[in-house]
Amino acid sequence: MRVTGGELSGREIKPPRGHRTHPAGDRVRLALFNMLGDVSDLEVLDAYAGSGALGIEALSRGAKSAQFVDIDNNAQSAIEANLKNLDLEYKAKATLANIEFWSKRNPRLKFDLVFVDPPYTNVNLSTISLLTAHLKPKGLMVLSYPGRESAPTVNGVVVVDNRSYGNAALAFYRLD
Repeated sequence: MRVTGGELSGREIKPPRGHRTHPAGDRVRLALFNMLGDVSDLEVLDAYAGSGALGIEALSRGAKSAQFVDIDNNAQSAIEANLKNLDLEYKAKATLANIEFWSKRNPRLKFDLVFVDPPYTNVNLSTISLLTAHLKPKGLMVLSYPGRESAPTVNGVVVVDNRSYGNAALAFYRLD
């Protein structure tokens, strides 16, 4: 896996050990960031961060900062190693936590861009709905979900775009 654009383009992102995560592939990340356009100076939350690829991609493309949250120890280790190897530690914070618990403990944190990439076997709509509270006005939430399903309805936001990439799909949400 490699960074697909920005100042770190081509640099390696190492996935977590084990099989508990499903990193967003290079093709999907490239398409995602082409759709997003300029992410300069945005504050980003990478929920269910896995390797941290989505947040790292945003940082490489000029995002101001990124918060990474994952409950898996292997994911946490991978995120920390990737941030260190790419010299992004000064722009990022990685937290080992359940995303629902983290969200409830940090209600005041707001982001311009929220990536939600849960395990496909555990797309919990109540937790995803909870994450909408972390959107700034005009903020965007991007949900990765199984491509064979339709975009989930998430309370408090509306779908503004939906794209399918084989086994993966991306839904883009904005506040109502």
